[in-house]
Amino acid sequence: MVTESFLPTLNGVTTSVCRVAQSLRTLGHEALIIAPGPAPASFEGFRVRGLPSISVRQFPTGVPTPALRRTLEEFAPDVIHAASPFVLGARALQLADRTGTPAVAIYQTDMPSYIQQHGPGRLGTGAANAAWRWIRRMHAHADLTLAPSRPTLDELRAQGVPRTDLWARGVDTSLFSPRWRTNPGTAELRRALAPSGEVLLGYVGRLAPEKELWRLTEVAQIPGTRLVIVGDGPHRAQIGAQLTEAVASMPGRPNRTPIFLGRQSGDDLARAYAAFDVFVHTGTRETFGQTLQEAAAFGLPVVAPARGGPLDLVDHGRTGLLFDPDHRGSLHDHVDALVGDREWRTRMGSTAEAAVRGRSWDCLTEQLVGHYESAREGRALRAA
Repeated sequence: MVTESFLPTLNGVTTSVCRVAQSLRTLGHEALIIAPGPAPASFEGFRVRGLPSISVRQFPTGVPTPALRRTLEEFAPDVIHAASPFVLGARALQLADRTGTPAVAIYQTDMPSYIQQHGPGRLGTGAANAAWRWIRRMHAHADLTLAPSRPTLDELRAQGVPRTDLWARGVDTSLFSPRWRTNPGTAELRRALAPSGEVLLGYVGRLAPEKELWRLTEVAQIPGTRLVIVGDGPHRAQIGAQLTEAVASMPGRPNRTPIFLGRQSGDDLARAYAAFDVFVHTGTRETFGQTLQEAAAFGLPVVAPARGGPLDLVDHGRTGLLFDPDHRGSLHDHVDALVGDREWRTRMGSTAEAAVRGRSWDCLTEQLVGHYESAREGRALRAA
């Protein structure tokens, strides 16, 4: 498994690699993880090979030194799994093609959209087009490229990426569970966050420009609510100032100031999710949206944009609500409707929890192993 991100960095790519590794161990397979350093020496009993890295926007980005080739040769894998390939993964896919090793690329990060967002006008468009050219060239070395959602799969095919298929993501229902709603620690956290019985509107994720957190200013002024933000990132100070100003300027009695809990994991993250009443997601460039599944596993109604990965994860009106990101006020109206109807929130949350109950990582990893076999068969056919 060659990944662009791994522990101690926490994000969707790291989570996916860790959960797949755990399930591969359970299923009796052997794996080697190659990742940007610094990285732990092992994970779940599998060796981790950390490669030199440079920091790009606070992310360690691996450098594909000759050690990558040597490590792959020593391990002699049946399949190379490239997690969100762009630099390390791109080189691994090239080496796989050169040596005839079957390779599966997991498309997870919408890099062209991120690049376009950070570049002005034609410069951003040109850079995004260049990113797509790189993605097509890179994924041409893979025997199979897996997309996490149908909208993303459609985009890859429209962009000319060959040999694509669908593989979603699992959710750890042993940790992310409604049982945390009655946990004493959760009750204590709720009392601290909502001392006057406020409806808690929660967000979990990286605090970065591509997450479009400025959209939360629309819901910051809904009376009787409080925003709770879990996560960290380069946009922390800016979004904090924006949301605090939005609350302070609301007419009448202002809501309590939005609170930032920072990065959370394990039981602390579970208690934070369980303390929420409504989960709000703002980013329109998600290829999937793992936190939406996690929120649903706690029995939370989810409000997310009607674009990208959320289209696969939110059944509008049943498990959550999809707002129109092109219409200002749509997010406010959808969240406001849920805030005012506790029974609807409860009913919708129960339906959401039931919908994700069968999406365990073991089940999804079994599907992934099936894709590995398909890649091996495809490689053999092309070699013949």
